[in-house]
Amino acid sequence: MSEKHATGDPVRTVERAVAAMLATGPDGIDTGASLLAAAPDADAELRRRGEQFLRLAWERGWQPADVARLVRRDLHGPHLRLLAELAAGEARRYERLPPRWAAQLADLDQESGPGAGGAGPYRADRFSYATTVLELYLLLARLPAIEPVGPVPGTPLHLPPADGEPRMLTRIRALLAKAEATGFPQEAEALTAKAQELMARHSIDEALLADRTHRGDVPGACRIGVDAPYETAKAILLDAVASANRCRAVWNSAYGFSTVVGFEPDLEAVELLHTSLLVQGTSAMTRAEAAQRAGGRKRTKTFRQSFLMAYAYRLGERLAAATEQATGEATEQLTEGEGAAGDGAARGGSGLLPVLAAREAAVTDRTDRMFPETVATRVRGVTDAEGWTHGVSAADAAHVPGNGGDKSGKSDRGGKSDGGGKDGRSGADRRGRIRPA
Repeated sequence: MSEKHATGDPVRTVERAVAAMLATGPDGIDTGASLLAAAPDADAELRRRGEQFLRLAWERGWQPADVARLVRRDLHGPHLRLLAELAAGEARRYERLPPRWAAQLADLDQESGPGAGGAGPYRADRFSYATTVLELYLLLARLPAIEPVGPVPGTPLHLPPADGEPRMLTRIRALLAKAEATGFPQEAEALTAKAQELMARHSIDEALLADRTHRGDVPGACRIGVDAPYETAKAILLDAVASANRCRAVWNSAYGFSTVVGFEPDLEAVELLHTSLLVQGTSAMTRAEAAQRAGGRKRTKTFRQSFLMAYAYRLGERLAAATEQATGEATEQLTEGEGAAGDGAARGGSGLLPVLAAREAAVTDRTDRMFPETVATRVRGVTDAEGWTHGVSAADAAHVPGNGGDKSGKSDRGGKSDGGGKDGRSGADRRGRIRPA
């Protein structure tokens, strides 16, 4: 056999295996795996082909966390380990990664590494290994194009190097971590209240700074996972948090994420607050459910669904009120400072509302351009009165400042009632933006 012929064999073997996989899907994976198992010299070419599939996914708008979410949902642990290896190898080709990519790759490596049951690279007999590889490649090859939320690796980035996160976000992160960890509800309320206060003020300060320095900020976007079970309630909670932080959220139910559009400081606040409130709500739901079962109740699923729906609705109205109050207080403070400084002062309170309105219009425009075909959806199925009551109580316990003491549970924020019940459970209508699958 000539050297040229031997060199070509690995390439042709991988081509035949991939062609069988793509032509017949799962039925062709056994054929492809058999070819690869008998050709150890094709391993390097097989890995190179995997990096090509991964690069294609990036160019279609996907990011590491998005792909990992689908692998976790549709495949198994070994596939996640292989994905981490491929993504790490592909990322080493670039001198610098776009924002959020490094953190996503680190999370993927940690989740699939030794601490998660793995021990270095994935190992198995050759046929099993090839089967796992082709199953992952088939998922990657079938990913459709989605709305990009940032540049792909290799794109020139005209941003200064980031030396850690802003000090304010570090303080907020620490407060929320303490709120999640404490076993005392009153302490959690105080910590979450302080975090929300800092978030609102940080957003306002950033908006005024950008306007004063003509920094030219434009809205960006990020994706946040919305995982089963009870994904509808979780998407509504994320929408509430996004709206309260001057962002817009669009849920893609088919792929298990919401795209949040907003200015970068607000996106960071949404990611932090949503994660914390979800952790707090889940903990509160577990405690309430345990009390219900101790009393002889067994309708766990309906209780949880109703609990999380109520939690999301109630937090939505309270977060909106908190933002409104924080904005009002900031306007008053800036107006007082403007008056004390005289006519030569900066725009102050008189300029805050127009600045915020302009940023909101920019966010709406970016969202509409990214998602011209979103649809509204009616949310139903909340049938457990006890779950609803406990969910409202848990949302009230997750205290946010500026709610004016209102704990009535009545809301005019994006919802309607058909009169089926005094608490709005029957016929609840939350019209969220959802991208058709």
